[in-house]
Parts: sequence; structure tokens; C-alpha cells
Amino acid sequence: MDFKQNQIMSTEQYIQVIVAETVLKLYGVKPEVNQLQIQKTRKEFEGDYTLVAFPLLKLTRKSPEETCRQIGEMLLQSYPEVSAINVIKGFLNITLSKTYWSGVINEIASTEDYGFAPTPTENANPTIVEFSSPNTNKPLHLGHIRNNLLGFSISRILEKSGKRVIKVNLVNDRGIHICKSMVAWLKYGNGETPQTSGKKGDHLVGDYYVRFEKEYKLQVEQLTSSGMDKDEALTKAPIIIEAQEMLRKWEAKDAETIRLWKMMNGWVYEGFEKTYQNLGITFDKIYYESQTYLVGKKVVNEGLDRGIFFRKSDGSVWVDLTADGLDQKLLLRSDGTSVYITQDIGTAIERYNEFHFNEHIYVVGNEQDYHFQVLKLVMKKLGYTWYEALYHLSYGMVLLPEGKMKSREGTVVDADDLISEMLQTAGDVSRELGKLDQMSDEEASETIRMVGLGALKYFILKVDPKKNMTFNPGESIDFNGNTGPFIQYTHARIRSVLRKAGNVNDLLNQKVTPESISFQKELELIQLLHLFPDTIKIAAQTHNPAEIANYTYELAKQYNQFYQDLPILREPNVEVKHFRLLLSQAVARVIKQAMWLLGIDVPEVM
Repeated sequence: MDFKQNQIMSTEQYIQVIVAETVLKLYGVKPEVNQLQIQKTRKEFEGDYTLVAFPLLKLTRKSPEETCRQIGEMLLQSYPEVSAINVIKGFLNITLSKTYWSGVINEIASTEDYGFAPTPTENANPTIVEFSSPNTNKPLHLGHIRNNLLGFSISRILEKSGKRVIKVNLVNDRGIHICKSMVAWLKYGNGETPQTSGKKGDHLVGDYYVRFEKEYKLQVEQLTSSGMDKDEALTKAPIIIEAQEMLRKWEAKDAETIRLWKMMNGWVYEGFEKTYQNLGITFDKIYYESQTYLVGKKVVNEGLDRGIFFRKSDGSVWVDLTADGLDQKLLLRSDGTSVYITQDIGTAIERYNEFHFNEHIYVVGNEQDYHFQVLKLVMKKLGYTWYEALYHLSYGMVLLPEGKMKSREGTVVDADDLISEMLQTAGDVSRELGKLDQMSDEEASETIRMVGLGALKYFILKVDPKKNMTFNPGESIDFNGNTGPFIQYTHARIRSVLRKAGNVNDLLNQKVTPESISFQKELELIQLLHLFPDTIKIAAQTHNPAEIANYTYELAKQYNQFYQDLPILREPNVEVKHFRLLLSQAVARVIKQAMWLLGIDVPEVM
């Protein structure tokens, strides 16, 4: 087998191929892929990869130990890339030679976009990733940050795994929650604007949402203190009746209501855009609920006519999912106004008609798990065969050391404030550690931005999305441990070594020889680099950026151990020095590409 060909496949695939060839030679039968079980050798045993013999016994008609022995001896005779074997019961542990690993590092070093799949054509059926999806009644907060970072990162991971990806944002710009801010501004705003208040527009509108909830709570308390039942008070409070009436006017396209709505939403959009820019988040297309909910209403009414849905005595429209293990779900209120799922039905149909997507991923918190179960079932009942393409990337809550955030009470961690705090802390820590010494003001400012945002993004993305997490800003900005700044500093350290070495581009014209590799730490780094493409595939399949984050930390950690233990620039042997520089360059490149997948920039100097 041509060794060059081996490098387009993973090591596991390569071993599968040579084992299959060996089984065919020995026993005259070619095994099925599912009979070739290859896994990383456990740390307590010697070897790189392990073949599990048991699935092959029907073909070999030998004992597990004899099967392993015969296959192992033939591998040693036939393939110079196999340097040693050992048999432990029914497991064949295979050690790959320096010839193999020198070929691997040469391929990695000569491949500029190593690990990244080719860009698909523009006419390929895409994967849609919907994330952010803010309400226009409040600014973005820490929970939104996790949403945005997950959505943006998984979009990049899917793209570099070979998919065509379209990043979309559905802005929830209509509904009762929007009307609450509007009512409060009319009653208590005295014409206040972002310009007159000096506030970002999304912050200003959010203040009136909080004001509404305070007044609503007071009115409910007054009604209950006068003897009214609380459930009745929640519906009879004058201010909530005003908000409901405003929603009806909005759906009836009352001119004055629409004018107010457009003005306040415009303030919010300007505020959102600044926050997105600060986070480095972009979208390919933005949808607005105010433009999609009518499609949903039309489809729901058609479903009602077809007998898929039913109408209750108060005029509201429902779907019965009790036969599917759920319950009955409201689709249209008694006054004809729509609910969230109404517009989600319409939006899904619009997007499929527009893109014919292979997969549609909704990045939404786990409190909406039920909602997306219902959405898929409703689409199935409506007869849309692509309902299985709808996938809810459900993520856990972001907690603070002091507990849960509450939007209605104004106790959330504001995204803009958090970003400012991260940048301030990053600057303070970096100056204290001397990381900004000898930088110009412009260079220092850019480094602080990278470190502050890198710390925030990495701390959030290194946690499995399904898990709740506690965000601690102080812990995230640490140049030691599993943090963004530690990885960023490792990249800067490598770049410094390469600058001191001179013209690093000349390295690409030279090849590493097996004799240049002398130490286990060098082999471990090559092996870890070789896992990068598979790590991207796993992250894409599981929709989990934490796979990339924790891989990158392990790579940075192992490189630092290598850097501490073995000389690079002071190495007297020219070939060994060349190899270690080439290895360092490959590590820096993979760190940069891996961090890019997380939406994180890495500095050249630090």
C-alpha cells in the first residue's frame, strides 16, 4: 500500500485496511467493516491501537489468542509502519513505527487547512442553524451569550466537517411581551429615547419591560388584597388588559400601534447589532416573527379544515397529542392571535421551500424541549415528510455563583456589561503579568479584546451544551489551566519560537525523517494532531463544541510539557531541530484553526 495514500484516512481506518488485507491473505475471506473493531490502546498496555479479535473468530476458526498472534505476525512481516505487537487474550495491541508517524507529521505540516473538509458547492442542500432568536423587549443577557456562542461555533464546525451551512436568526419582534414594553413606555416614558437618555436602545426598552412587570405585580397584589382570587387577578389587572388590547390592535394593523412598535423595535435592533459586533457574531439571514406568523396561522387554519386540529368552545385552536404521549397544545388563542409555535410552523415551511435543507438545527434552551417535540409532531401530522430534519440543540441553563437570573425582575447579567467587565479584567490581569509589555497602545487594546472575549467564549463552550453551568468571570481569565487565555498564550509562545528561528516557510520544503523522532512526548504530540480531523467530525455529529475546546486544551497542555522538557532552538542536531520546529508550527496552526471553530482569535504576540 502506498504510504501517501494512507494519510487521507484516519489511523483507525488505515489499521482497518491493513488488517482486512491480512485476514484475506491468511484465511481467504475479506471481513466486513463491522468485524474490524479498532480502538485506542488503553494506557496500562503497550501499543497505539488495539484490534478486538472476537468479531473475526467465525472467519478465522481459531482461538482469540491464536487469531491475534497470526494476524499480528503477518502485520509485522508485511507493513513497515507496524513496529511491534503484543497479545492480551483476545486483543491485539499494535504499535506504529516512527516511519508511520513521520509520514503523518509531514502530511499535517504540508496541509494548510489540515482537518478542514472541502467547502461544499453553493447548490448543496444546506444545514440551517437558527440561533440567538432574541425578543425585542430586552437586551441580550448571559443566557443569550451561551446561545449565540453555541450557534456560531456549531455552524463553523459543521461547515468545516463538509456541510453547507446557513446561519439564521429569528427575531421575536411581536407578541404580548413586546406589547408590555410598549404599554409601559406610553404610560411612564414621557417621550424618552436612546438619544435623550444616553442608553442603548435595547437597554431602554428592557427597562420598560421591567417597569411593566413591577406595575403588574403591584396591581395583582392590590386586587388580591381586596378579595379577588389570584388567578383571576392575573387576568383582570388593568395593565395586562391594556397589553392584550395592544396586541389585538397590532394584529389588526392599527396605524398608531404599528408606528410605536416600529420605533421601539428600531431602537432595539441598533442595540442588538452593537452587541453582535462585540461578540463577533454574524448571520447569513435574519427572519422576523412579524413576517412569518401569518404563514403559520394560514397553515393552522388549513389543518383545522382538514380535521388535523380542533376548535374549543371559546374559539381557540388546539392539536391533540395525547396518543403520542403528550397532551393538547394551543395553536391559536380564542381571540385569533398566534402563539410561538404558530410562527415556528410557518417559518419551518418557508425555510424548507426556500432552501430544501437536509437538517434544521434550533439552538434553544432545554426549557423548550417540549415545544420542539410538539413542533416535530405537528409537522408530521400536517404531512411534511422532512419533519425528521428538525433538530433541537438543547442546552442547559447558565447560572451565576449567586444563583439564577430573572429577566422580569431585572436581575440578569447584561451581555454588554459582561463583555465590558471581561475586557477590563483581561486588561488588568494581562498588565499585572507583563503580557502587554513592549506593545503599542493599539496592539495592547487588540490583545485585551482577544483575551477577554477568548476567556468568555472558551469558558462557556468547554462545557457540554446539555449541562447546566456556572459562569465565573474571575476563573475564566487565568493563564493557567483549562482556559482560553492559557491556549492563546501557548499559541503566542509557539509563534515567538518560530519568529526566532527565522524563515519558517523553508520548513515546508523539508521532510521529517523517522530518525528525527526520539522521544515519547514528540510521538504523543503527533498522535494528538492526527486526531484533529476526527475531533471535528465527532463535534459535528454530536453538535458539541466542547469536543473541540477540550481537545485544544489537551494539545496546548501537551505542547507546553514538550516545550519545557526538550530544547528546540538550542537543539544541536539540525534534523531534530528542524523536526521540532515543524512540529511546533503544526501545533500552532491546529490551535489557531481549532480556536477559530470556537469563534476565538489567537494573538501572535503575548
